[in-house]
Amino acid sequence: MTPLSYCTNVHPAEDLPGVLAQLDAFALPVRERLGADRLGLGLWLAAGVASALAADPAERKRLRAELDARGLEVVTLNAFPYGGFHDRVVKHQVYDPRWTDRARAAYTLDCATVLSALLPAEVAYGSISTLPLGWREPWTPGDDAAAARLLDEVTAGLRAQDRTIRLAVEPEPGCVLDTVHDAVTWLAGRVDPQHVGVCLDTCHLAVSFADPAGAVAEITAAGLDVVKVQLSAALHVPDPRDPAAREALAAFDEPRYLHQTRELAGGSVRAADDLGEAFTHLPGEGPWRVHFHVPLHARPAAPLSSTTGVLAAALAVLPDRAVHREVETYTWTVLPEAHRHDLVGGIAAELAFAAGLVEQA
Repeated sequence: MTPLSYCTNVHPAEDLPGVLAQLDAFALPVRERLGADRLGLGLWLAAGVASALAADPAERKRLRAELDARGLEVVTLNAFPYGGFHDRVVKHQVYDPRWTDRARAAYTLDCATVLSALLPAEVAYGSISTLPLGWREPWTPGDDAAAARLLDEVTAGLRAQDRTIRLAVEPEPGCVLDTVHDAVTWLAGRVDPQHVGVCLDTCHLAVSFADPAGAVAEITAAGLDVVKVQLSAALHVPDPRDPAAREALAAFDEPRYLHQTRELAGGSVRAADDLGEAFTHLPGEGPWRVHFHVPLHARPAAPLSSTTGVLAAALAVLPDRAVHREVETYTWTVLPEAHRHDLVGGIAAELAFAAGLVEQA
C-alpha cells in the first residue's frame, strides 16, 4: 500500500524557502510525534514555486534531498489551488485559472516534472489532483472544447515524463463537474484513462449526499480509475432548524473559503453556494452538509456532527489498495476558536485516526 499522506496546502508558503521551512516546522515534528520512520506528504506547490523547480533540475534534486534527510516522501501533489490559498479572502478565486486557460495546463505540467523527480523508486505512479474544470458559471460549449484540448495537451506531456504521472480530476459541489456522476460523464470517452482519472474527495462526496459504493462503482464501470482519495469530512447538521445547531454552525461561517451547503429533503438535494447564504436560502426541511473540512479525529460536539462515516464507507469499497490516500484538512487555521488545536499535534492525531480507518477498510 502506498503511504498515507497529509496535504501541505494547510501551510501558506508560496516560495521554495517557505516550503523548506514548513518541513522543519511541521512535517518533521509530525513524523516524530507519530514515531514513524517515513511520513508521506501530499505536497502543495504554488504556481511560481512549481515553475521555478520545473526549470531547474538542481533545485529539484535539492528538494528531493531535503525531503529524504527528514524522512519525508511525496507520491502525490495537490495542484488544485494555483496560488494565494491563504489570502484573507479566497472563495471563488481558488477555481482560477480554469481549465480553459493555458496557465492551468502549464502549472499542471510543471507539477508533473517536479513530481517525477520526487517519487520514490518503488511506487508505481505519482498523482496530481486538479480542479473540476472551473466554477459552473460562466461555462459554455466553447469552454468545454477548450478544456478538452488542454487536457489532451497535458496528457501528452504526462506521457513524456520519466515516471508514470496520473492526473486526478476532483469533482466539487458548485463546479462544472459538481458530482462524481458529472465527472464520469465528462471524462469517460474523452480522456486517456491511463493518465487521467478521478480524485475522490470524501468531504465533497458527503456534501453531495452521494452513496460511496455507487460512486466508486460508476467510476470503474466507465473504465476510469480512482487515482487518488482525499480523506476528508464535512460538517453534518441533522436538524438545521434547531436554534442551538444554527448558533453552533454560525461559528463556521468564516470569510476565507467557500463553504458550499446542501440540504437533503424529500429525496432531492437543494443547494446554497456558501454557508451564509444557506441560512437564508435553504428551508431546513432536512439535514445539511457543509463543505468545511473538519479534523477527522475531532468531530464537533452535538448538535453538529461530521461525515467520517462516509469516509469509512468510501475506503471500504475502493477497488485497489494502491490508490493514493491523502488527508486534506486545509481549514485548521479557520476553525472556530473552540475547535482549534496545536497544528503539529492536531495533524499527527488526525493522521493516526485516518491510518486506523484505512486499516479497518
